[in-house]
Amino acid sequence: MEQGLRSEGNNPPSIDKTRVLDVKPLRCLAPVFPSPNGMSSVSTPQPSPFVCVPPTGPFPPGVAPFYPFVAPNESGRPGESSQQTPSGVPNQGGPFGFAQPISPVPLNSFRTPTTANGNSGRSRRAVDDDDYSNSQDQNDQFASGFSVHVNNVEDSGTGKKRGRPKKPRRAQQAEGSTPLEVDVEPLLTQLLTSFKLVDFDQVKKADGDKELVGRVLLVFDLFRRRMTQIDESRDGSGSGRRPDLKASNMLMTKGVRTNQTKRIGNAPGIEVGDIFFFRMELCLVGLHAPTMAGIDYMSVKLTMDEEPLAVSIVSSGGYDDDGGDGDVLIYTGQGGVQRKDGQVFDQKLERGNLALEKSVHRANEVRVIRGVKDVAYPTGKIYIYDGLYKIQESWAEKNKVGCNVFKYKLLRVPGQPEAFKVWKSIQQWKDGVASRVGVILPDLTSGAESQPVCLVNDVDDEKGPAYFTYIPSLKYSKPFVMPRPSPSCHCVGGCQPGDSNCACIQSNGGFLPYSSLGVLLSYKALIHECGSACSCPPNCRNRMSQGGPKARLEVFKTKNRGWGLRSWDPIRGGGFICEYAGEVIDAGNYSDDNYIFDATRIYAPLEAERDYNDESRKVPFPLVISAKNGGNISRFMNHSCSPLDTFLPCKS
Repeated sequence: MEQGLRSEGNNPPSIDKTRVLDVKPLRCLAPVFPSPNGMSSVSTPQPSPFVCVPPTGPFPPGVAPFYPFVAPNESGRPGESSQQTPSGVPNQGGPFGFAQPISPVPLNSFRTPTTANGNSGRSRRAVDDDDYSNSQDQNDQFASGFSVHVNNVEDSGTGKKRGRPKKPRRAQQAEGSTPLEVDVEPLLTQLLTSFKLVDFDQVKKADGDKELVGRVLLVFDLFRRRMTQIDESRDGSGSGRRPDLKASNMLMTKGVRTNQTKRIGNAPGIEVGDIFFFRMELCLVGLHAPTMAGIDYMSVKLTMDEEPLAVSIVSSGGYDDDGGDGDVLIYTGQGGVQRKDGQVFDQKLERGNLALEKSVHRANEVRVIRGVKDVAYPTGKIYIYDGLYKIQESWAEKNKVGCNVFKYKLLRVPGQPEAFKVWKSIQQWKDGVASRVGVILPDLTSGAESQPVCLVNDVDDEKGPAYFTYIPSLKYSKPFVMPRPSPSCHCVGGCQPGDSNCACIQSNGGFLPYSSLGVLLSYKALIHECGSACSCPPNCRNRMSQGGPKARLEVFKTKNRGWGLRSWDPIRGGGFICEYAGEVIDAGNYSDDNYIFDATRIYAPLEAERDYNDESRKVPFPLVISAKNGGNISRFMNHSCSPLDTFLPCKS
């Protein structure tokens, strides 16, 4: 034993023969590499021509790291290459000349263009983006497969293990069905042309306004929804395709962005309290430029030198941030990681952390975006622009896994509209922790709807609107004869995207009109929903308007517009709100337009949304509905003359 441990030219090491060795069986295979002359394996009693070395090191003398792995440097921090190999030879970055380690990325991952972030290349954390769980119409299976700043993505500081992304299950398409192939490039060009976003003013790209911000977000949402529908028709789910990333990437490639100039303070055209359903929307409108990093900053020349100053941060739960009471935010800096082997690494005062520290001393304003849970998609997030804050102080402390992290205390600038505080108040109302001020009736519907609807007046002493009978659906005074019979489907488990044998899908042009969260994906004037003759269950995706309101709504007294309707929950563009209920009357049998919904009036949509021929423009169901004497919450809505997503759902 002693001779087996002896190396040529060295004295034998001192061995404690009284120790009891705990020998465990080998549980994994390790690669073997040729060892230099005179070198023996530490695991065998006799010299061996081979030595077991893990591909990531540490490497014994004489063995150099090989591409694409590098040995840790003296600091032991992951992601930093050594300046010299263990043998003392300068590190040339491997046989291909890379000076930095390469982070393997799946070949099928979808990358967005790199976004400048001062001099930063690293993101605050790889899990701080919207994942796909923030999407309104897909799953989050491929969240970790998306990478931005490929060589410099830092791990999460939460200490959670991150596994490989699961492959989505490809939905079984019906026998004989053929995946639809649609070229989305002409669709995007048509949208950009219709909304005048083709080669728009360079000044507007640098500094936008409310109208331009609205157009950019609208085109992104329209294009993303259409791509979602197309992707679902191809593989039956679209779970790994990330249409939000594809849409934003294609828009940015064509230069469709605004507020590209980095600035301290509010971004033009974005109001405090605005909400965003996708992280990429923040990038498109210039509220927060990095696609994944939580800290955005810029270099400012002060005196003779330049130094970084923070311009915006996103607090969305990836770190141990403390949201406070809505006016205070305790924000955790970027970096800090716990590896699988248990080693922990501290945060460094560099990049975003340094920018925040400089902003403490310069007292500049920082935009704060709060990420909150999406009530419609519990694993997702919604982003709320909470206005401007100033960093009051900073300090360092150990987090739960033992890393030294930087903490920053931000105070909200007074005099701004409430944003995050309203969100917190609504959560307290829902949880029963606090009561809603001015409630007249806790449920105006008396249980007729799936969600209670408060009747609220915090303006004056009026006790409610003029009397009416609450009815949740249409009331026919005489039988209504359908112009033509509608086909019914035989989808016992519910209509599935891409099923060419589904009669209801064929009635909708080969696509399911709704996403899995009930967002309208079609731009047709008429949507065919499943009816009583269909075999699908009540929770079928193609019965969206039949389940009642999905959002928590309230009828409230306005200051100068009578009674109105508003929501406690954020409502996506294209999201279903409620059916327009009332009494069906004869066309022309009304003297005024109050509480009237006339389906015989049709407005031509924008050219880019046109998805019908001249024949289909004829109204198949010329209903006129009066909600004056009896109706539901829809009678309190203010109707636009040409709403973007107005459609007439038809039950087959």
